[in-house]
Amino acid sequence: MLDKKIFMVLMVLSLCACKSQKDSDELVYEKIPNTTPRNVIFILSDDHRYDYMGFMNKIPWLETPNLDKLAASGAHFENAFVTTSLCSPSRASILTGQFSHVHQVVDNIALEPAGLIYFPQYLQKEGYQTAFIGKWHMGSHEDHPRPGFDKWVSFKGQGEYYNPEISIDGQRKKYTDSAYITEILTDLALDWLKERDRNRPFFLYLSHKSIHSEFDAAKQDRGRYHGKPIPKPVTRDITRADIVEKMKITHRDKSTRSKEAGGKNWKNPPMDGVNYDGIPQWVINQRESWHGVDYAYHRPSYLDTVIWRYAETLYSMDREIGRVLDYLEQEGLAESTMVIYMGDNGFLFGEHGLIDKRHMYEESLKVPLLVRCPDLVKANIKIPQMVQNIDIGPTILELAGIKTPSQMNGRSFAPLLRGETPEDWRERIYYEYYWEHDFPQTPTMHGVRTDRYKLIRYHGVWDTNEFYDLQNDPYETNNLIESPEHQRIIRQLTSDIYDWLESTGGMQIPLKRTVKYRYGDHVNRGM
Repeated sequence: MLDKKIFMVLMVLSLCACKSQKDSDELVYEKIPNTTPRNVIFILSDDHRYDYMGFMNKIPWLETPNLDKLAASGAHFENAFVTTSLCSPSRASILTGQFSHVHQVVDNIALEPAGLIYFPQYLQKEGYQTAFIGKWHMGSHEDHPRPGFDKWVSFKGQGEYYNPEISIDGQRKKYTDSAYITEILTDLALDWLKERDRNRPFFLYLSHKSIHSEFDAAKQDRGRYHGKPIPKPVTRDITRADIVEKMKITHRDKSTRSKEAGGKNWKNPPMDGVNYDGIPQWVINQRESWHGVDYAYHRPSYLDTVIWRYAETLYSMDREIGRVLDYLEQEGLAESTMVIYMGDNGFLFGEHGLIDKRHMYEESLKVPLLVRCPDLVKANIKIPQMVQNIDIGPTILELAGIKTPSQMNGRSFAPLLRGETPEDWRERIYYEYYWEHDFPQTPTMHGVRTDRYKLIRYHGVWDTNEFYDLQNDPYETNNLIESPEHQRIIRQLTSDIYDWLESTGGMQIPLKRTVKYRYGDHVNRGM
């Protein structure tokens, strides 16, 4: 009975939030004069780390021919980041242009609060026909239609790879006969494009479930990469308990003989270049958890299989992206339509002894971002400036002739696509993650990253913070948080974090209602 009451409360709150979101007629914004609205397709994937694309040459056998095509015929943002490396917060940041503490969707169960404005609502008001097709994953995992979209296709929560139940404009349809989710979503996206009004601009938001765990490729791709050699991350074993303890002792012995750096030999970490004294204890502890390499998804020695399946699922999704690109070619729209591809967060495959996301380490923080529009963007260009997921909305709105609304924290990167670098372009990006009831191994954290340095500050845990010189230490092995020569920049970056939080209303931890069940209650809840 308690569970039913909680569910009903969540549903009512979610529906109220949806109803109270601003109607398109109430939106106030400024237009950019002399702008011709441009068609846009935004393709979002799940858990796609920045370097798992064929052209990146991270994995020699990995094939992503259509993502490679996007990069070769458009722009590759080499430094694209999320503000929170977690599905729901990141997706909310993309749709609102806001940091997680601003839009308040701070975890995967947080309801969408009243008053949120999604950038497609502005497009609708400017005459665009809009469609959302795929994974929404916000608002108690429900799949009812949200504001801003003329066409609505989604599913509850994470959905299923095979034989899913899909909500199409509010009506649910159950697929059978081993129907594959990535192919279904592409079919529905292409159907909408074919049926659209040819006299109006369009915006398609194609939001894939792939490549979220548990990874599952299309049937013809299963086993494609099984047994292929997997490069071992440099930091995979640095959190093994036996190594950590041994190296800490070695490090302390060496440090006592060094007067440099207050007794800590920061310039010359012991033996293999790792500063073992600087590894947070929570990172060491997480190694043997659900999100650690030794017990990945509660299965010992499972990591290689995870990576093979991940790559196969990615290959299946890449093929479906190719179908969308082929359609644009056939319709004569390839030159003028802007196609944007992005991952909602990164993913660790053994770095620091961890898997999954949530952390501020590079493999979790950084995402792929590819943009193709031959009319506007030169082919095969690399863009080094730092951009974030909060910039997607402002960029697409500029293409529609709309100035960035005042409530958005992001900014348009359209000038970068034109080869222009604004003098005031950001020199640092900010990060936040809030402790989750369901995954308590990872603490609340705030961080800042420049083109050289990264500072991560943890909240509510008795442990060390982290500071890295990414130029000299790209794998983040030498925590310099206690290095005397770096204290000035650490103080400055610490101040920057607080300035950022204060200026954007983030000085309070956004608590969300959770229910802690007694052990064994999961049986009664059918889990």
